[in-house]
Amino acid sequence: MAVEHKDMANAIRALSMDAVEQAKSGHVGLPLGMADVATILWTHYLKHDPRDPNWADRDRFVLSAGHGSMLIYSLLHLTGYDSVSRDDIRNFRQLGGSTPGHPENFVTKGVETTTGPLGQGIATAVGMAMAERHLNARFGDELVDHKTWVVAGDGCLMEGVSQEAITLAGHLKLNKLIVLFDDNSVTIDGSTDLSDDTDQCKRFEAAGWATKRIDGHNTEEIYEALEWAQNQDKPAMVACKTIIGYGAPKLAGTGKAHGGPYGAEEVAGIRENIGWSHEPFDVPEDIEQAWKREGAHAAHLHDEWKTRYSKASAKADFDKALAGELGDIEAVVRAHKKAVVEGGEDKATRQWSGAVLEELTKSIPEMVGGSADLSGSNNTKTKVTEPMTPANWGGRYVHYGIREHGMAAAMNGMALHKGIIPYSGTFLVFADYSRAAIRLGALMGERVIHVMTHDSIGLGEDGPTHQPVEHVASLRAMPNMQVFRPADGVETAECWELALKQTNGPSTIALTRQKVASVRKTHTDENLSAKGGYVLSPAKADEKIVIIATGSEVEIAMAAQADLEAKGIGARVVSMPCVELFETQPASYQRETLGGDLPKIAVEAGVRFGWDRWIGFDGGFVGMDSFGASAPYQDLYKKFGITSEAVVALAEKLA
Repeated sequence: MAVEHKDMANAIRALSMDAVEQAKSGHVGLPLGMADVATILWTHYLKHDPRDPNWADRDRFVLSAGHGSMLIYSLLHLTGYDSVSRDDIRNFRQLGGSTPGHPENFVTKGVETTTGPLGQGIATAVGMAMAERHLNARFGDELVDHKTWVVAGDGCLMEGVSQEAITLAGHLKLNKLIVLFDDNSVTIDGSTDLSDDTDQCKRFEAAGWATKRIDGHNTEEIYEALEWAQNQDKPAMVACKTIIGYGAPKLAGTGKAHGGPYGAEEVAGIRENIGWSHEPFDVPEDIEQAWKREGAHAAHLHDEWKTRYSKASAKADFDKALAGELGDIEAVVRAHKKAVVEGGEDKATRQWSGAVLEELTKSIPEMVGGSADLSGSNNTKTKVTEPMTPANWGGRYVHYGIREHGMAAAMNGMALHKGIIPYSGTFLVFADYSRAAIRLGALMGERVIHVMTHDSIGLGEDGPTHQPVEHVASLRAMPNMQVFRPADGVETAECWELALKQTNGPSTIALTRQKVASVRKTHTDENLSAKGGYVLSPAKADEKIVIIATGSEVEIAMAAQADLEAKGIGARVVSMPCVELFETQPASYQRETLGGDLPKIAVEAGVRFGWDRWIGFDGGFVGMDSFGASAPYQDLYKKFGITSEAVVALAEKLA
């Protein structure tokens, strides 16, 4: 007897409900509802190969509605990926397993991106689609020609980041991006009309997408829609009208169908309603074999690609791009540092960042920059980075518009796709807007560089709404995040080198609006910032105090040192451009650098939070304990007592 579509879709439903029921937690409503669409996509249209989850030219599948994780785990298992076994499904949501509650790309091969926070998946997918178009422009159809497919739910589309992602994708005409909207009109609280009346098709159309409405349980309509979606000249959205908790006698179509175990009675009712009489976790051999066979439908495309790849003239450059190699970045940075020292200029560190980027983007073609409508302020655009547009996908600069959250998520997608090293800029205070995506980048360990300028009260007249007093501390609190706050042109170049070399997590580079004095006046080939903190200026008189400073406050520390030395109080100045790197140094280096038991003062135009580890509870702090104010920055530094005089007075008390 031939295996029918309903048998294959029901295998997804059965494995999903059995896993959630055994775990006594999870979200089975989406897998029950989207099983029909997912079956047809994965067995007929998705270009993938279970033998090689990392095939460079595979289609990307993003489950934006990540709470429905059993959908992707069932698909991976049934199509033959070795990352999800039947035992893994039995151990859904258990410690150390490969089937966590929400999909995690660093845990389960075949999962393209970590999802769960709603809206992040669709926004990340936009970056993947951008990366595909850029690399296609660079390497051609023979090496890069694939699609990005997204399953998104009502919740994803309610999240604000989805609007940023949708409008950006429409503007860029990302015709290789296809969103399958699980249009079940239900959220946890109940029907979506409790909180939302949006016509999602009209919304997408207004943003430049092609849209189509279908019955998500009608196989003929699904096939027709997926064919249609692949032949549009713009991104496509298919609204798949489905029933959440499909088959559940009492819960189907209700808010309660969203999550949680349904219970033995309801599960038994589903089995009866969908015609699945098999025991829990049992998939009959003929259905299992049909899935394996159909799951390998694109294997020949992979084989053909490998033949093209082996003969491609751009093979070496393609491999280098995917590997994210940097070339001799040390030589580039050394030469730039030497020129900075010899030039002897004082500039804002945002300007110094722009200067070193000119050299780095010339040297590293994989670097793709951008800004959230602040290019001139962030200094992220260089001479060699032309705008990326539908008419010039080879461009290396993205005008993201005022979309900080979507920008950060898209950069995650570019990094996950591989072949691009993304960086972009905004004001540091707007890290609040993009934080959810920054956090996911840190969780996934992706090399993404966030340029955050106007990093303190030093931005001046725009006032406290734009003055980030707590943001450096909050970003330092994020695991797997490197936060750099360089003091001058030399440290800025060193921090860029370190951020680019950090391949296992994101970096934030916090930069000043205001001009800062040069503090590194002698060239060294060594990257002194690499240890996170170092003795910038040792004491000349008998050492009594250690002053630790970052960024624009290093020059204040240096001025205080001179005044203290004149009074016979020896002061050591430690520059701490990256606390996270300093934390990784041996305790002996930390203690030696910070002067052992000598009293310490930290100077930073932000809040004290986090500094007690290095200065002790009895240590001194010169910085902020409130929000800022609107005035020229020189007046603000005086008003809030962030001055060399304040450092000297505190040192005299502590020394």
